[in-house]
Amino acid sequence: MDPIRNPYAPGAGQRPPELAGRGPQLGAFDVVLERVARGRPERSVVLTGLRGVGKTVLLNALRSAAVRRGWGTGKLEARPDQGLRRPLASAVHQAVRELGHPDEESVTHVLGVVRSFAQREAGSGAKLRDQWNPGIDAPAVRGRADSGDIEIDLVELFTDLGGLAADRGHGIAVFVDEMQDLGPDDVSALCAACHEISQSGLPLIVVGAGLPHLPAVLSAAKSYSERLFSFQRIDRLDREAADLALRVPAEAEDASYDEEALAALYAATGGYPYFIQAYGKTVWDLAPRSPITAADVAVGAPEAERELAVGFFGSRYERATPGEREYLRGMADAATARADRGEVLDDVESVPTAEVAAALGKKPQSLSPARDALLKKGLIYSGERGRIAFTVPHFGAFLRSR
Repeated sequence: MDPIRNPYAPGAGQRPPELAGRGPQLGAFDVVLERVARGRPERSVVLTGLRGVGKTVLLNALRSAAVRRGWGTGKLEARPDQGLRRPLASAVHQAVRELGHPDEESVTHVLGVVRSFAQREAGSGAKLRDQWNPGIDAPAVRGRADSGDIEIDLVELFTDLGGLAADRGHGIAVFVDEMQDLGPDDVSALCAACHEISQSGLPLIVVGAGLPHLPAVLSAAKSYSERLFSFQRIDRLDREAADLALRVPAEAEDASYDEEALAALYAATGGYPYFIQAYGKTVWDLAPRSPITAADVAVGAPEAERELAVGFFGSRYERATPGEREYLRGMADAATARADRGEVLDDVESVPTAEVAAALGKKPQSLSPARDALLKKGLIYSGERGRIAFTVPHFGAFLRSR
């Protein structure tokens, strides 16, 4: 098969040629946009799921839907070592620009509030470079969104942004990827601001995406968060959607798969969108001709696995320290012991933390630093108290293959 015409796109956050299986989420978001624009009450949205299920791709697709409706949008990626003020200020600055409000005075005022919100992080007496806000020419508005209390300031910022959007007859949407990495104070402030905005009926929403434990992070910050957001779990594709993700791009290049090949690919990928793109790309490159057969999949699958071992799994493994890698191996060993007892494991091999300690022959307390570090790095997550799981599907199999 011609590699130049290969239609598949395995990449972090890269939209696949066919966004299969996400129609319900896209349709529901269109309803949210329309209701908010009409002043109807609606909740902000949070997408949760494992690595490789396409959360970032879907987040970008939702943003495109908002742009098509004339909304102002901005996006940021949360990081554990960074506060919310500066990245959020950059995101909402872009949203104001997209909104295209015709009243220059109103826009200047809101951008001045955005600037004051961002500069408050630097503090008084900060050097000029720490006060620099690229692209924001408006002077900072003193006494607005600059109290130093992130919760008060975020409420004031969102209120002014929502008012600007309401004047325009559209809305503003702020998209936050890796939302679980926000600091506790920032999460609490974001929840409070969303609560205030929803009560005031202003057309501003937050759309977040994060790992499966994100709802627990939000709930720990504000007890009312479960009523504040519409939580949507993004999972692997079913067989029909996975087949579409492979077939539609191939047909656009005058190629096809036989049924046995599609079945073999679903068995290999488990329906995870990133794996579908990775296997699809490799099998296409190695297949001699169309239609692609199960024999072609058997030839291409080992090469796809080698590439995933380096790029998808290996890059994450290399981020861990020796002590953290020991904990990861302990998780894999604990899962293996459960499988040997006849238990059925899920793709993230959720196991009790006590069994991990037993597998390593150590006391649970001595492993807390390694576990906490892996949680912060996003390599594992705790879906329920006393249990731990990989954030990457099939990671346990990768560890056992090393």
